[in-house]
Amino acid sequence: MSTPTTDVLIVGAGPAGLTAAVALTQRGHTVTVVDTQAEGANTSRAAVVHARTLEVLQPYGVAAMLEAQGIPASRFTIRDRDRLLVAVPFGGLPTPFPHTLMISQAQTEAALLTRLRELGGSVLRPATVTSVEQDATGVTATLADGRAVRAAYLIGADGMHSTVRDSAGIGFTGSSYAESFSLADVRLTGAVHDAEVILYFSPAGMVVVAPLPDGTHRIVATVDNAPEHPGVAFVQHLLDTRGPKKSPVTVHEVVWGSRFRVHHRIADTFRHGRVLLAGDAAHVHSPAGGQGMNLGIDDAAALGETLSRVLGGASPDLLDGYATTHRAHARKVVALADRLTGLATVRAAWRPARNLLLGLLGRLPAFRNRLAWQLAGLDRRR
Repeated sequence: MSTPTTDVLIVGAGPAGLTAAVALTQRGHTVTVVDTQAEGANTSRAAVVHARTLEVLQPYGVAAMLEAQGIPASRFTIRDRDRLLVAVPFGGLPTPFPHTLMISQAQTEAALLTRLRELGGSVLRPATVTSVEQDATGVTATLADGRAVRAAYLIGADGMHSTVRDSAGIGFTGSSYAESFSLADVRLTGAVHDAEVILYFSPAGMVVVAPLPDGTHRIVATVDNAPEHPGVAFVQHLLDTRGPKKSPVTVHEVVWGSRFRVHHRIADTFRHGRVLLAGDAAHVHSPAGGQGMNLGIDDAAALGETLSRVLGGASPDLLDGYATTHRAHARKVVALADRLTGLATVRAAWRPARNLLLGLLGRLPAFRNRLAWQLAGLDRRR
């Protein structure tokens, strides 16, 4: 049996993998996408699409689909219970999308998959890559069922536990946070905001409250030992001890919940010959600031554009530029997420000083604008 041949093999059909597939397919290249999971089986951890990501997806017809489904949040705030420390407005940013779009990762993936199918592409599922070998002219990936796929280049977008990255011998340097994270989509009433993402600080820890299009709110919190399936009582306790005090909220239902450990790691390189990395296979970090999926989509769009030029005859050295530039982006984003997480989880004795400092900085327009620019991802513009 002959080995199938394609321009690019993409391993992983999450947001990064699908973005790369759309970018390459729209430019006329043959692409094979494989994923180990059934369609729609990925857990929906991300819930924020920032302005830079919408800019990146606009040429592919995906931004409009997301805008039609999501909730535009006009600002991000950091609060210590009822006290406002920093308000980060997005309305004045120089972008066609001066807001943060609240939409689940599942909906983002669905929009990308819809666009890929419109272009004639598809995803082979379930298909697990077990090994990757490359030579001077291409890459051969072997699947669990014994089949092989031959490609000119391979993109590893297969997540934190990337088989592609491991097969290529690329290190994944970093460590883990001591705390676990609890995540829940809930129905609640009370002092909730439908156009604002709030990061609450408190002596008990941090909690993020963000609106979603289906009327639920996404709750993310640091917890020493998070339950596998958070219930109403658990989420209510989080909000009672960390959220607003003067106008408390009431949790009525947990629609979905999970727990996870957070790492902050960056691949030692984003390119090894004809193997390239994007998304969580290349970098993982704290969810503070909602940067993970957005950074992965930015990786993938840039990689798709660069690979298209190389496949069209440009020097493969352009791929080194992608690897260097986007690894630098990852370092900046990981550092920002780490700073936000560190501020949220600072020791009790330092919390008054932290609040005083943030309160003072939050009065400075330059500080607020710089933070808005960073959160929106506009500092990654090419």
